[in-house]
Amino acid sequence: MKLYVGLTDQHWFDYLAGMNPPPDEINFWRPGGATTFKAIAPGAPFLFKLHSPNNVIAGWGYFVYHHSFPLSLAWSSFQQKNGAPDHANLLRMIQRLRRTEERDPWIGCTILTSPVFLPRDEWFPVPVDWASNIVSGRTYTSEDPMAAALWEAVQQRERLVSPLEGQMEISLGEPRYGAEFIARARLGQGTFRILVTDAYNRRCAMTGEKTLPVLEAAHIRSFSEGGPNRTSNGLLLRSDLHTLFDSGYMTVSPDFRIEVSPRIHEEFDNGREYYALHGRPLTIPENPAERPARDFLEWHNAKVFGA
Repeated sequence: MKLYVGLTDQHWFDYLAGMNPPPDEINFWRPGGATTFKAIAPGAPFLFKLHSPNNVIAGWGYFVYHHSFPLSLAWSSFQQKNGAPDHANLLRMIQRLRRTEERDPWIGCTILTSPVFLPRDEWFPVPVDWASNIVSGRTYTSEDPMAAALWEAVQQRERLVSPLEGQMEISLGEPRYGAEFIARARLGQGTFRILVTDAYNRRCAMTGEKTLPVLEAAHIRSFSEGGPNRTSNGLLLRSDLHTLFDSGYMTVSPDFRIEVSPRIHEEFDNGREYYALHGRPLTIPENPAERPARDFLEWHNAKVFGA
């Protein structure tokens, strides 16, 4: 197992630490648009190291996913969980850091779940081997004595916080990372949207539409009915198709075929564009684990489309 210590902006930390209720997920963003972050696997601890003069570890979260996204998508997915009160403030921060006037810059988004923000009297020192010239962060492996000391300090402070529902209990070296963590952890709504958007290559699963502002992550089995925030329970749909899907005017069969209800014509004397989709194959993710699960599709067929 590995853990990561990331340099953390004080204003970002203070804003999120003061949120009430505490956030269940956060976006640890970077002003640059780097698309890769391979330092740790999903489920590994990501520790928050404050800048000088506060050379301390002040909290942590558990890594879920990293990619680059336009600021508009990061804001609509996480809103204040980006560490800013509104979109305008977040945009100004990024423009200042990037020295650009871009209206919708692409930023690196590191998504963390179950974050913990410690009170000041529980902050603890960085490892003695932390170099002052580190500008982003550092990975520690389980073979490193410093990693064990860091993780022990985290575990000692776990008693001070009320673990969020669904937070996994993990020990250094336990094989609970990667895809298994994504499947078991209780992910938030913002994380769900990001994972579904990327799984479908930022294209509507029914039409291939690529205009990102009109694409939405739809639950197959609704969250209110026990549907989880997992990619296998999601579809990326154009906003009007999302509305029709949630309202039972459209569904997807277990063999990934689009079905359109005759009720659209009966109730609205319209729908030619939608009936053109009837019988077409759905575009599905390349990764079989991310494709719509049969039990969720059958639930939607019976409880929403067939109701």
